[in-house]
Parts: sequence; structure tokens; C-alpha cells
Amino acid sequence: SCPGKMLLRTELQYHTDSLLEDANGKQPERKSHNPWGLHCHRQHLNRMSSKHNENKLHQFLLLENVVSKYSYPCILDLKMGTRQHGDDASEEKKARHIKKCEQSTSASLGVRICGMQVYQADTGHFLCKDKYYGRKLSPEGFRQTLRQFLCDGNQLRAELLEPIILRLKALLAVIRKQSSYRFYSSSLLIIYDGQEHKESADHHLPFSKSHGTNPSRVDVRMIDFAHTTFKGSKSNPNPTPYDGPDHGYIFGLENLIKILQNLSEGK
Repeated sequence: SCPGKMLLRTELQYHTDSLLEDANGKQPERKSHNPWGLHCHRQHLNRMSSKHNENKLHQFLLLENVVSKYSYPCILDLKMGTRQHGDDASEEKKARHIKKCEQSTSASLGVRICGMQVYQADTGHFLCKDKYYGRKLSPEGFRQTLRQFLCDGNQLRAELLEPIILRLKALLAVIRKQSSYRFYSSSLLIIYDGQEHKESADHHLPFSKSHGTNPSRVDVRMIDFAHTTFKGSKSNPNPTPYDGPDHGYIFGLENLIKILQNLSEGK
């Protein structure tokens, strides 16, 4: 909606306080809330500004920052399903993805951790895990990390379990009704605010307040649909004739719900 020429800005104002710590509890250089995200952002802007003439119009895909309303966003990135390669993958890429699935919880649980940041109230920092950490986890390690995601450093945020489980069950009901859709290599984000609020001022993430304390601060989102396909998809001229729902995705959702229910029951 802004008139005139839009320029690419590589010199931006960022937060100067660091809230992140690595797996060893060490704080990185004080630059931003998420040093890796900032690095990628700057790298992308530098690449764009060097390749494209600022007087030429370009089309871009505008993405929503789904955690922009959170003060201390705790995010769990889960790669869903038992298969990760798309129909367009080369034999080499296909073999690589199959191996990753076989050697991780993607095969045993239908879900694996691709990334995590969780606010630790006792230290005032975020604890972060990456996709390489997630690939090495056993099923029990996955359960323990899922529990860690819901811990604030002092205690388990038990009030978050019911709203998360209810959202996952609602999603499961929808996925079970889909015919031919395959969500290969897509992810599921589970999000909540790391700082408890007595009253929610955010109405952008609606959810019945009867389900736990401040549940409107909980959100579940499906993301990354680059390799999603379905019967008759225009993006694939020779689509595989899939039939029925994505059982690999359903398997992952069912196991995820089961683990969260066990946490809720103190198991």
C-alpha cells in the first residue's frame, strides 16, 4: 500500500539483547533474539540487492510471521510423516531422504524434531535445538525432548497440554477425511508464549477459554507445502494416483497425541 519506490534495506535495527543459549548453556555473541535467523535474513537481502536492479519490479511471496504476537515465542518444528521425499525427487535425493527417515523417529513414530526454541524462565534465555539434534533422537529421546519443550526451566507447563492436544485432534480429524493428499516433507509448528499471562490481550489466535489457562496463546500450524501433492494436481503433470488419506502423516499425529496425553497423565 506504500506509494513510490521500495528499496531493499540491509541496514536494519535489531534487538541488541541476546536471549539464546546453546545446548551447553553458553551465550552466543549479543546480536539478536535469533542469530541464525538474522544471519539468513541479512544473507538473503545482500543476495537480492546484488542481483536485482532496484528500479525493476519483482514478485514476491509474502509470508506471515506466525509468532509476531508472542512476547517469548516457544516453537517446536516437527517434520511429519514416514516419507519425506516428493514425487519429483531424483533417485539420489530419494535415497538420502529414505535413509534419514529410517535412522530417525520418522520411521518409528512418523514424526521427528526439526527445530526447537523454548524460553527458560529460570535463566531468562531460550534453549535451542536444531534438526541434527532431532535426527539423532530415539523414540524415548523424542518423548523427553517434547517434555522439555513444555518446561519453562522450573516446571512443566501442564496447562498447555489440553489446548495443544485438542488442536492436534481437530487436525487429525481433518487429515483423515482427505482423499489423495500427501503432505511430503511438510512440518507442523506448535507454538506458545514462554511467559505466562494472566489475561490474554491477543485475539488473533482464537480458542475456547474453557480449555486451560490462557489457551489463546497456543497455536498449531501446518507449514511447508512445496512437495505436497494430490490426485490431479496441476503442479505435477504426471501425478501418482494416490488414494485415501496420508497414512504416514496420520501415524505421526496419532503418536504425537498419544505422547502428549501420557505427559498429561503424568506418565
